[in-house]
Amino acid sequence: MITIPSAVEEIIKTKPFLESALVDGLINLSALARQLKPLIEDRTNKPINEGAIVMALNRLVPRLTMISNSKINSVVKNIGDIIVRSDLTDITYANSKTLFEKEAKLLESIKDKPNIFCTFSQGVDETTIIISSAYASETEEHFKGENLLSKQEKLSSITVKLPASNVYSPGIYYFIFKKLAWEDVNVLEVISTSNEYTIVVDDKDIDVAFSVLMSVKRTE
Repeated sequence: MITIPSAVEEIIKTKPFLESALVDGLINLSALARQLKPLIEDRTNKPINEGAIVMALNRLVPRLTMISNSKINSVVKNIGDIIVRSDLTDITYANSKTLFEKEAKLLESIKDKPNIFCTFSQGVDETTIIISSAYASETEEHFKGENLLSKQEKLSSITVKLPASNVYSPGIYYFIFKKLAWEDVNVLEVISTSNEYTIVVDDKDIDVAFSVLMSVKRTE
């Protein structure tokens, strides 16, 4: 049979913003216990005293705080450069037998052009190209005849360079994207390699997104 502490932890872990508010000390535990009581009784199949839930929360919060800190501190203190690119276009095509050949031709045509931003993200059914808007028309010309699924313009990107230890630090992406979500920043695309990641946002969100990532970089 599931215990009260286990039931409390399971529920909290399904609510990331609630978990964050608990860690930051922004939640009245007694009020939260009243809200959680029906859920916990359903999981444990027995009547539960609110005091027992408060006690379980009191024991859980320090552990959540420790886990949260240990997940991010070793990484965020060593975050490297943050690079912003503007004037980007996001173009998505359905995958086809001819698509990859056209990708190669596009790369060949832009290989000697300075300061161009160009990435490909291949999914199961579609491929997205994010490219400097100055070359968007050329890109569409290369992919003429392909099934265009979507096109978004007036975008910007932010690239963050992470220390190599990030691959062994669970929670770092959650920590960053949680802060972006709090500021109502809509992340349109995410591009990552082992030690860096790039987010693509609407131009109107770039200033807020950059401020959020800078605040993460300054986290101690």
